[in-house]
Amino acid sequence: MSVRYAPTVLRRWAVAVTAAGLVLGVAGCGSDDEPPKSQPASTSSASRSPEGDKQPQSEEPEAPEETLALLKGQSGFELTITSAQRDAGGFLTVKGRLKNSSDKGRAVPDLRGNETEVLKHGTSLGGATLLDVIAKKRYYVLRDTDGRPLTTTGLAILGAGDSAEVFMQFPAPPAGTAEVTFQLPTFEPGTIKLS
Repeated sequence: MSVRYAPTVLRRWAVAVTAAGLVLGVAGCGSDDEPPKSQPASTSSASRSPEGDKQPQSEEPEAPEETLALLKGQSGFELTITSAQRDAGGFLTVKGRLKNSSDKGRAVPDLRGNETEVLKHGTSLGGATLLDVIAKKRYYVLRDTDGRPLTTTGLAILGAGDSAEVFMQFPAPPAGTAEVTFQLPTFEPGTIKLS
């Protein structure tokens, strides 16, 4: 091959590659009129109401919450504990619902306990404890690096019949501990099973 012939071949090759790239690029751009093949072309008739309005199907009804314990407190307050789950980090999170079952709005009782560090951070459920009767150990609510309890905070007043979702985080008892006694100031204690 001569030296003059090589640049011509390279130029033709570059033009061919560029043209092929443009053809593939144009072919990849689809029309907005057609839906992609991975998606259905139209909404199924099951998700439309009889009137033709597009309304999402209602999700399956949620399973009713399990009640691990129902604790009665002062002035008509109740605490329903719905879960007590360990996590991989060595914590136990207790969740539930605090309800004012009386016929008038009431201030949430002081549930902080009497520890100075917890008291200075305002209203919370910082007075909650878990008692492992078999191991003879008491577990207190965890605190962050500033001393704030890892619980629901800011509870002030609940109207008649109103409720608030609450949580508290504790160090997890040993894996062999299947149940503990939950205690909260002004409420009767209750036994809860751990999951």
